[in-house]
Amino acid sequence: MKNYLLVFFFFLTGIVAAQSLEGSWKLISQNGNAVTDQEYIKIYQDNYFAFGVKNVADNAFIGAGGGPYKFEDGKYSETLDFFTLNPLQIGTTTPFKIEIDGKKLILSANTNNGMLVEIWEQISDSRDELTGNWVITGRKRDEQITRSTPGARRTVKILSGGRFQWIAFNSETKEFSGTGGGTYTAKNGKYTENITFFSRDNSRVGASLGFDFEVIEGEWHHSGLSSTGAPIYEIWTPYAIGYKPGN
Repeated sequence: MKNYLLVFFFFLTGIVAAQSLEGSWKLISQNGNAVTDQEYIKIYQDNYFAFGVKNVADNAFIGAGGGPYKFEDGKYSETLDFFTLNPLQIGTTTPFKIEIDGKKLILSANTNNGMLVEIWEQISDSRDELTGNWVITGRKRDEQITRSTPGARRTVKILSGGRFQWIAFNSETKEFSGTGGGTYTAKNGKYTENITFFSRDNSRVGASLGFDFEVIEGEWHHSGLSSTGAPIYEIWTPYAIGYKPGN
């Protein structure tokens, strides 16, 4: 009987270890209180996470945070690359107790402000050709491509579970330049963003932007018109390849 119980225990442990957080999530409860007046959307992909928060009533931007995370052997931790709500926490790593119950994710941790318990509900774990965590490494102007090597100052764009978020920040100086996000589709070379929050101008919420895209040698080539109507051609590289710490 003991052998059967031991096998069953390792079977359950294997299930927990194999579970993936990748996709998009919505915060539904914080410290026992339902979250209704604000909308928190969190995206996990390629060992990185990002979240954005806005007021539901007027779409006013509240804050954003994100960085690398680790989830293995039933242990979970987050390290902050950017965090507008308290920039002093940038660079810190917080371990969380983690529980996954179907489509619900329960995270709890002791913080500087006391015990924090969050319940997140998965929106989607769908994938497409552009699902990934990306960092911008190139632009084309007048048929000339210029390249850069992202370091402390970088622009990241994470896509997973039908949601996207871009963030421009400097993890050394803790400077935050902006963020925006929402839902997206990527199919047959056409990429469309539907903006649900934007730190620089919440009047842009509700707008849809269409672009052409092509994945060339593992990089995302993105072209069209920006939110201000200016032509753009951007090259995004997978974050794990394009980001060079120390540069």
